[in-house]
Amino acid sequence: MKFGIAIRNMGPQSNRTTIRACTRIAEHAGFDALFVSDHLCIPPDQTEGSGGRYLDVLATLAFLAGATEKIRLGISVLVVPYRPSVLTAKQVATIQELSGERMILGVGVGWMKPEFDALGVEFRRRGAITDETLNVIHHLFGADLPGAYKGKLVKFPSFVFLPRPKRPTIWIGGNGPAAMTRAVKFGDGWHPMLPATELKAKVEELHAGALAAGRAVPEIIVRRGLKLEDTAAARAKVAAEQEAGATYFILDLGRYPDEQSFGRSVETFMGKVAS
Repeated sequence: MKFGIAIRNMGPQSNRTTIRACTRIAEHAGFDALFVSDHLCIPPDQTEGSGGRYLDVLATLAFLAGATEKIRLGISVLVVPYRPSVLTAKQVATIQELSGERMILGVGVGWMKPEFDALGVEFRRRGAITDETLNVIHHLFGADLPGAYKGKLVKFPSFVFLPRPKRPTIWIGGNGPAAMTRAVKFGDGWHPMLPATELKAKVEELHAGALAAGRAVPEIIVRRGLKLEDTAAARAKVAAEQEAGATYFILDLGRYPDEQSFGRSVETFMGKVAS
């Protein structure tokens, strides 16, 4: 099992000094990847834990690409309908290029309706917009001079798409049938938010779908918090996730106050739980 870690790009910890320090701690500790989370327009009744402060995920990853050398850089997850498809593809390509092809693009359809309203995006069409954007990303990453594109929601003429590094790894978030279908069609991994007790049956279903579609079995990613003061229980929880079919574990340390606390938790996890 591979291990990643969530870095707070929200709240007071999302200042330049702390976020860079935590990133370097994660890289030095040997995590496979770090992950940031996406919100653009937090409504006043949803600000607990962040104060409404969120750094844009794509700009944050561009910053962290320059502060790191080896660790992969991921989003858990990008709310795809919030942004125009071609612009998203260009920003992703730029980060992938400047990071040395270290990006993991986790994507989701979103859930916070007031945020959609603030951005002028139709909430009911979020699944269709996500599918269209994923089609556009695959289309544009296919050639330096991709052909004209005409989808249900997006169309554009042929244009030069450079830089065009290797397409980043794409993980599909979401729990339901539509997300699982999306993972088989577009993804290299599936990133649900299901408890381990429900995960195993869904993983078996996803494997069957991938086999029927002639696709490689996607990576299965979970993101969890752990009570690190009880290392035996934490180890058992990670083992249960793996037994349920998870192949990748993102550690979420919650609202750590500063880089010192983050570092202590990282040391405990890597030394006593992941080892």
